[in-house]
Amino acid sequence: MSDSPRQLLEVTDLRAAFDTESGELTAVDDVDFKVDRGRTLGIVGESGCGKSVSALSLIRLLPQPMGKVKKGEVWFDGRDLLRVDDDEMHAVRGGEIGMIFQEPMTALNPVHTIGRQLTEAVLLHQKVTPKEALEQAVDMLKRVRIPAPEIRVGEYPHQLSGGMRQRVMIAMALINRPKLLIADEPTTALDVTVQAQILALIEDLQEEMGMAVILITHDLGVIAENCDDVVVMYGGRVVEWAPAVDLFSDPLHAYTKGLLRSIPRLDRERKTKLPTIRGNVPALDEMPSGCRFSTRADVEHDEKSKNERPPFEEVKPGHWVEKCPFCYQG
Repeated sequence: MSDSPRQLLEVTDLRAAFDTESGELTAVDDVDFKVDRGRTLGIVGESGCGKSVSALSLIRLLPQPMGKVKKGEVWFDGRDLLRVDDDEMHAVRGGEIGMIFQEPMTALNPVHTIGRQLTEAVLLHQKVTPKEALEQAVDMLKRVRIPAPEIRVGEYPHQLSGGMRQRVMIAMALINRPKLLIADEPTTALDVTVQAQILALIEDLQEEMGMAVILITHDLGVIAENCDDVVVMYGGRVVEWAPAVDLFSDPLHAYTKGLLRSIPRLDRERKTKLPTIRGNVPALDEMPSGCRFSTRADVEHDEKSKNERPPFEEVKPGHWVEKCPFCYQG
C-alpha cells in the first residue's frame, strides 16, 4: 500500500469469481488501480468486461453465495476492506463509500416512500433523531435539485420520473457525505439532456464535498468530459490505465484504439460507416488464458500470446498497458 496522503483507494491483484454449473468462472482477474482524493477515475469497457463486478467486489456486495473475492487487497483510507469485520464494513458501506446503482427503479424499494429510504440511510450511520434525519433528507433532495422536496419525501418511486429517481439515488449515496462515490452507469436509460444534468450534478457535489469518484460507463464521451484518470477493462482485466489526457491523445492498446475509433466524430466524412470492433466479448468460460483480446483483434495472434498472459507494465510515467506483442501499439 502507498503511503501517499492524497491516495484514498488502492486496489491490488483483485480477483473475483462465481460458482456456476460449469464450475468456477473468474469475472475479475488480478485487477489493479488507484484513486486519489478529490479525483475522478473512469472505468470503461463493453458490457461483460468486469466493470460492475469490480465495483461490487470493493464493497463486498457480490451476489451470495455464488460470488467470491478470491484474492487481492482493497486499501481504503488505511484499511484493507477485504479483511475488516462485517460491522466495520457495514459502517464503511453507505457511510464512507456511497454507491449509485445502475437501475434506480430496482435499487429503490417500491413499497417505501422516498423519505423513509433516505432517513434510513441517515439513521444507520449517524446518531440523530428521526426528525433530524428527515431534515437532512429534505436538504439533500434540495441539493440534487428536486423541486418541492418537502412533498417528494412522502412520495413513492413509481411517482417520480426516471431522472428524478436517479437524483434520489444520488441523494441516498451522498447523504452521509462519503469520501468515495461509486457511480455505476449513472445515466443509463436517461435522455441526453437529463444525462448531462446528472453528470454536472455529480461534479458539483464532488467539488462541494471534496470526495473521490469512480465513474463506471461504456460511454467514452462521458469519460472524456468527466474523468481525470481512466481504466480500460476487457475480459475481466485492465488492459490500459492512464491519465485521461494521455489515454485519448496516445492510446497504446488495440482494444482502447478500437473503442476510440467507434466514437462518432465531426471531422469524419458524412455518411461514412462507423468503425466497430468485430465479434463480441466471449463468455467467461470461453476466455483465452493469454491475451483476452486475441479473438477479436485485427492482427492474428500466435499460440503463445493466446495462452500466456501478457505482462502489465508502466510504459511511461503514469501510463500502464498490457503488453501483448500483437495488441500493444506503443
